[in-house]
Amino acid sequence: MAEQQITDIGAALRAKKKRLGEELVDRGLITRDQVQIALIEQKKTGKPLGESLIALGFVTEAIMRDALGEMLGRESVDLTTAVPDAEAIKLIPKDIASRYLVLPLNFDAETNTLDLAMSDVYNLVVIDRVRATVGRRIELRPLLAGEGEIRQAIDQFYGYELSVDGILHEIETGEVDYRSLEAEGSEYSQPLVRLVDAILADAVKKGASDIHFEPEQSFLRLRYRIDGVCRQVRSLHKHYWSAIVVRLKVMSKMNIAETRSPQDGRINLQIRGRQVDFRVSAQPTTHGENIVLRVLDRAKGIVPLDNLGIHETSLATLKLMMARPEGIILVTGPTGSGKTTTLYSMLNYIKSEAINIMTLEDPVEYPMDMIRQTSLNEVARMDFANGIRSMMRQDPDVILVGEIRDSDTAEMALRAAMTGHQVYSTLHTNSAIGAIPRLLDIGVLPDIMSGNIIGVLGQRLVRKLCTHCKQPRTAEAIEKKLLGLAEETEVTLHDATGCEKCNNTGYKGRLSVIEVLRMDPELDELIARKATLGELRRHTKNTGFRTLADDATVRVLDGITSLDEISRVIDLTDRL
Repeated sequence: MAEQQITDIGAALRAKKKRLGEELVDRGLITRDQVQIALIEQKKTGKPLGESLIALGFVTEAIMRDALGEMLGRESVDLTTAVPDAEAIKLIPKDIASRYLVLPLNFDAETNTLDLAMSDVYNLVVIDRVRATVGRRIELRPLLAGEGEIRQAIDQFYGYELSVDGILHEIETGEVDYRSLEAEGSEYSQPLVRLVDAILADAVKKGASDIHFEPEQSFLRLRYRIDGVCRQVRSLHKHYWSAIVVRLKVMSKMNIAETRSPQDGRINLQIRGRQVDFRVSAQPTTHGENIVLRVLDRAKGIVPLDNLGIHETSLATLKLMMARPEGIILVTGPTGSGKTTTLYSMLNYIKSEAINIMTLEDPVEYPMDMIRQTSLNEVARMDFANGIRSMMRQDPDVILVGEIRDSDTAEMALRAAMTGHQVYSTLHTNSAIGAIPRLLDIGVLPDIMSGNIIGVLGQRLVRKLCTHCKQPRTAEAIEKKLLGLAEETEVTLHDATGCEKCNNTGYKGRLSVIEVLRMDPELDELIARKATLGELRRHTKNTGFRTLADDATVRVLDGITSLDEISRVIDLTDRL
């Protein structure tokens, strides 16, 4: 770090009545002996303490950056894993970036905000100079970064095309040959390296949940899953695929020589100024390896419980269920219905220093503080059942089991619920009430279920209509019937149209449609005597249970989504 930066940061720390050496010792980053050595060195050289610690090799620039960022209440960024936005790079010329040691990372056109990596976040002269360059209307968000990282990133990202279209044009025209010579072997001189980074950044920017690289006989298809629906975004020549596969495998730490067996990996990057993880899966197919990346955006992964959009009545019932100290709460729904997000939101709501929360997942998707998380992928010879058995010896209050797949896991989860623990898990069923016959099917005894299940959530995700282009119209007779309304009722529905704001799909964003089934003594009695599904449904209907269809129709009548969309994910035909 620069001497001026360390001096300014030292002044800021003094203003907060903190000493840099003491703070680093308290955080366990260095020892008191190392501080004394650095102080002696400081007297000899006259350098600031932080710079002396880095020069002596006691701390790395990255550790110092993160520690200072936390101590000063400023966000820091690791530029070694960052992928800048091509639009942001264009806003600040290279000579300005090099002179003032700044790196534009992400430009958000909606909020008119530019994330700016700086070696000295307190230098108002630099901030004012950058503001004069980009324009006063753009708001700057300074992020603390190491000076060495910024210099390296400026050399790495400036002078190369960073947009997907530009890189593809570069590959086709062969312009990269000259730049490869100038870069002296830098990996960013290879356009396919930049192409992969650009695709990942583009997918995150467009809100994709999955990225599909699908080789065909003569070309490579690239698809994003956005709002639950796959969309083809590119078709590339098959010639590029071998290099792209190798790059993805290197990034995700897979074996590049293995092409005949499935592999799993993980990529961690800084995109749009925040940490984004990608869970990578490679599967051999007839035309080559098919690779799918699940985008795990930490900023979107953990949503406050009150922000999930659950109906007030259902939310009150859910909070009442979570207040029970022992028993099991199940979240049901198909793959991709938002079960994990809901579970994390529930854990985030109840977590505190007073309770010990432990999770067993396959794999851990979003790291959470104050919660002990275990990934089955990283633990040899452990399945869910053995994992629960092991966790019971760790004195937990709350246990999250990623998924109940078989009778052993179900038995161990319910045994944990019976012995004074609160257990959360997921189950693949079509509805909340369908969890009961599903558990019976995998071999759980009705006597064990009765009294130990707190409640069941059924969940689906539906796309929201684009607020800029949705079109109102009067509902037809059959549509009123599907919505459970009388034929003479006047109802206005909305249809998807499509515009630039929603990429001509008519939809933007998703919301959860949830049914919350709380167990009561009568329902427990029905379960204990193996009542039929019809009997269970009649009982829940008499108690005022709001089904998925009931919740979804309210969203349609409110104009949030369309009837076509809820019909895509929820069966309404039993109303006809």
